[in-house]
Amino acid sequence: MMSASGGKRQEAAGPRGRRASRPSEQNRDVQLSKALSYVLRHGALKLGLPMGADGFVPLDHLLQLPQFHSFSAEDIKRVVETNGKQRFALQQGDPSLGLLIRANQGHSLQVPELELMPLETPQALPLMLVHGTFWKHWPSILLKGLSCQGRTHIHLASGLPGDPGVISGLRPNCEVAVFINGPLALADGIPFFRSANGVILTPGNADGFLLPKYFKEALQLRPTRKRLSLVNDKETEYQSGPSTAPEEER
Repeated sequence: MMSASGGKRQEAAGPRGRRASRPSEQNRDVQLSKALSYVLRHGALKLGLPMGADGFVPLDHLLQLPQFHSFSAEDIKRVVETNGKQRFALQQGDPSLGLLIRANQGHSLQVPELELMPLETPQALPLMLVHGTFWKHWPSILLKGLSCQGRTHIHLASGLPGDPGVISGLRPNCEVAVFINGPLALADGIPFFRSANGVILTPGNADGFLLPKYFKEALQLRPTRKRLSLVNDKETEYQSGPSTAPEEER
């Protein structure tokens, strides 16, 4: 486009310019990862995708969904390979199905053959079992315990954010860490499993809860770390303000 002075007008770099509205590859990968998380963990059957008992769906079928029209198989392979939390897995199916993809954990769908490793003795459990949450959930957790929240399992990690070997199981920006007495829960008949990407999973009790009696301790993580009382008192108030961070994408 020509300016009044006869020179070429520079393409706008602001919010209205074409350059600014074009998402970066990194933003596209985040968008793709979130779309995959929803479909593979929660929405596959509702969206008409054929899902095996092991949670795998054909990649070609998934790419036909409207939310994936702007993505290619190569985009999905890149996101699977580079995802720091190893949320997804690819596997070659039989010739009629081609490449398959699944979420490694986090399902609300029933996936009976998810390749979860049972942790059946106290020695099999990690030395640390921790659930990360946010201040807005803490009063309810302290009163009722941890809940599956519509998923098939409660998610636990084997360390805090930044600890060596902790790649998934809790969000890096969580505000409260709840430490679980795994051997006590195991002795009461509550099962534990390890997922393919190292997340420790438990369905909790018959109602889907891990009760407060299994809490060893709780730690405030932000703005500074300090131990929290496990007594339901004023210390459970929102000490760092309400959080709007969602629990999804662990």
